[in-house]
Amino acid sequence: MDLKDNIEELSKKIEKYKDRVANEEMTKTAFVLPFFDMLGYDTRNPFEFHAEFTADIADAKGEKVDYAILIDDIPRILVECKDCSNTLENCDKQLTRYFNVTPAKIGVLTNGIIYKFYTDLEKPNMMDDKPFLEINLLKIKDYQINELKKFTRNTFDLDNILNSAEELKYSNAIKKLLKFEFDNPTENFISYILNEIYDGIKTQKVKDRFTNTIKKSINEFLNDIVRTKLEGALEVNKSVENEIEVPQELVEEIAETECGPVTTEEELQGFSIIKALLYGIIELDRVTYRDTLNYFSITIDDKVTKWICRLYFNGPTKFVRFPELDEEGNKTDRGPKIAITSINDLYNFKEKLIESFKMYD
Repeated sequence: MDLKDNIEELSKKIEKYKDRVANEEMTKTAFVLPFFDMLGYDTRNPFEFHAEFTADIADAKGEKVDYAILIDDIPRILVECKDCSNTLENCDKQLTRYFNVTPAKIGVLTNGIIYKFYTDLEKPNMMDDKPFLEINLLKIKDYQINELKKFTRNTFDLDNILNSAEELKYSNAIKKLLKFEFDNPTENFISYILNEIYDGIKTQKVKDRFTNTIKKSINEFLNDIVRTKLEGALEVNKSVENEIEVPQELVEEIAETECGPVTTEEELQGFSIIKALLYGIIELDRVTYRDTLNYFSITIDDKVTKWICRLYFNGPTKFVRFPELDEEGNKTDRGPKIAITSINDLYNFKEKLIESFKMYD
């Protein structure tokens, strides 16, 4: 199997076991060591994969980093592990101390699910505050897999990694900035747009009036990009029905690249109505949502495969769709779209929602 297949297998195991993995040692055994095995490192060879690595730090008082990966007997990668329930917020201090006094140029902070890769782009031999690469094995993207391939044992090239690290770091920062501006345009961003398209005086009233128009235009533009890419990829025949049900994974991958959808107030109102209808049927904190460029999906336990309804609110006509069972009793995503005239029409679908929920519980 190639790296992508191996990652998919590991992510399935993580999904299956993560609720039973109760501490850091279990996380290392169940998730972290298999990850580095997958990258081609011999985790049972102390000359290559050194557990409880100690560096010469005056005030360390016996502190040890969890793993050091040695290449040509030199530590090149340091790995600090936390248990899989840890969010990794403010957990890089120990890794930083060791990074700063060893020859290692790569620091990895992980909870077995999320991996944060650090280097010293800002100041030589001082680990950066922010990672240049961050991956979530449960939501990994193809471009991240390509970056991860650079860390495999057989192809490890430190110079190549460091050369791409700076571009990755700033590319990710640009994407986050664009996503933030697209979701919630700042006054500076709105002013920039207005300076390009509006000849009148840019009063606060004018800026307020254009804010929703700008957000709507961005959303429509991103939808157009996705539609164009999908039509090209799928070689849509003009005689085929215009509507194409977009696979969730493909939408999310393109959305990630193009900075994501804009969640509207109507979609959030619809989400609140669905939660109200399910009150007493399910613990409400299990009812979650995933917004995409094609539809607003309401899910159970934040699992994209466990959706109970989808809201199509971006077009002139609003629709709702529910999963259905085929003749063999298997869930299908091809339930019919049902047109509604207002958000309040969702109150008419309580029984359908309960049926959808029972498909999973």
